Amino acid sequence: MQDPHWWRQAAVYQIYPRSFADSNGDGIGDLPGITSRIPYLKSLGVDAVWLSPFYPSALADGGYDVDDYRNVDPKLGTLEDFDEMIAALHAAGIKLIADIVPNHTSNRHVWFQEALASPKGSAARNRYIFRDGLGPNGDEPPSDWDSVFGGPAWERTEDGQWYMHIFAKEQPDLNWDNREVRDDFLTTLRFWSGRGVDGFRVDVAHALTKDMTEPLASKADLGAENENNNGKHPFWDRDEVHEVFAEWRQVFNEYTPPRTAVAEAWVHADRRARYASPEGLGQAFNFDLLKADWNYGQFRDIITKNLAEAKTSGASSTWVFSNHDVVRHATRYGLPVSGPADRESQDGSAWLMSGGTEPALDHILGERRARAVSQLMLALPGSAYLYQGEELGLHEVADIADEHRQDPTFFRNKGVDIGRDGCRVPLPWTAEGTSFGFGSGGAHLPQPEWFGFYAVDSQEADPASSLTFYRRALELRRQLQTGEDFEWVEEVSPEVLHFTRPNGWHCVTNFGSAPVALPSGEVLLSSSPLEDGMLPGDTTVWLI
Repeated sequence: MQDPHWWRQAAVYQIYPRSFADSNGDGIGDLPGITSRIPYLKSLGVDAVWLSPFYPSALADGGYDVDDYRNVDPKLGTLEDFDEMIAALHAAGIKLIADIVPNHTSNRHVWFQEALASPKGSAARNRYIFRDGLGPNGDEPPSDWDSVFGGPAWERTEDGQWYMHIFAKEQPDLNWDNREVRDDFLTTLRFWSGRGVDGFRVDVAHALTKDMTEPLASKADLGAENENNNGKHPFWDRDEVHEVFAEWRQVFNEYTPPRTAVAEAWVHADRRARYASPEGLGQAFNFDLLKADWNYGQFRDIITKNLAEAKTSGASSTWVFSNHDVVRHATRYGLPVSGPADRESQDGSAWLMSGGTEPALDHILGERRARAVSQLMLALPGSAYLYQGEELGLHEVADIADEHRQDPTFFRNKGVDIGRDGCRVPLPWTAEGTSFGFGSGGAHLPQPEWFGFYAVDSQEADPASSLTFYRRALELRRQLQTGEDFEWVEEVSPEVLHFTRPNGWHCVTNFGSAPVALPSGEVLLSSSPLEDGMLPGDTTVWLI
């Protein structure tokens, strides 16, 4: 019998399908490419794959603009290819979590095309959020709300009405007060669950339900996306969204084992537990470590808070350092750290805007710290999310020419936001050859020459490589992981983070620069070599 709680402490590997492996040489990764690399995923030792959107899309937002929720983009394969991929994953003992994008469709979706061809007030338009404009001729948007991607959150149609889009104009927001919208997504959940999908990652889970009571509030009266904690913001984290997810939970529970889900919910910490409740999605991302400086105190506070929060909700926590939206953590931790005032260089945004030249990046330090925090994460109770390529120690690609960039945030905010393409560059599988083994053709984003050094085949036989380290860490994690108990151990050094797990498993991380004495016990794994039996700076060790 399958374990219904498999997700609580799973190691989940995120695949951005267009950049993972290309089977037909067109420069775009695809589902058969993923299937061909399942032996690699099995050897890595992950429990599940989170597959970023693979649906038909014009890629106005990297696949998060969905044309058809119950199909595969022809550039990536077919439904038959999907079935073959999931069967091969399951045969390898790997679950599949599919990305689902419920806040908005693409502007090419059949519903939105019908809405544009239908009159004001029609049933077709009621699936979305259409409004008349302000001013004598309706020439001004219905409100002064901003899009997350820059510019107004409203786009005018040819007949003069406006539709709402929190993100790109190619991503019109759905009207979740409409029963037809809710029922259609229940159909979609059953469609993929019936094909064997084990769970769902819910994109922008906190933005579905909206209060569009007129007059619409001014943006001056609105709080930031994750600052509001009363459920009254007109489009972020409204209480009614949990009515939607309660219905989803009923669908998930129709299957054996029940399907699981994890919410991408950028909400106030006080409100995250509702998304992770057993009556809702069951789990919610916490991105707190992803935003943390290289700082003992920050890490300890974040871990303590999130484990307490998970215990309250009955869920398990989630941990992540890299994904398709942020600068890779091997790069972030190689940039200067000088406290909150230097936050911009710490998250990598200033470094990206400079083309990767300012401030100076310490590649070796970044990789050393990335391994240390990844090992720490893998020792924590809860789900650990890994992003494709982090097991190779990959850095962010900063110097992509403007003509090769694809991310809409770059085009909508030129000079302000460089976009997220640098973490989405196709993976290097071989040190030599066309596109470093990604495929027989080129790659849809240019790969730098230094990628060859990080290629899979360059690391396979190297006992000191990042890939070898991740494989060993994931293997040990499976052997050591039991209950979700956790206990801090107080250390003499203020720079050392030390906790224990069941089975006498100790995890010790030295955030300082000077070596420190290790507790007694057998060392199982160290993220960097020990120095005369001492734990060096920027290093994590597991021992029993």
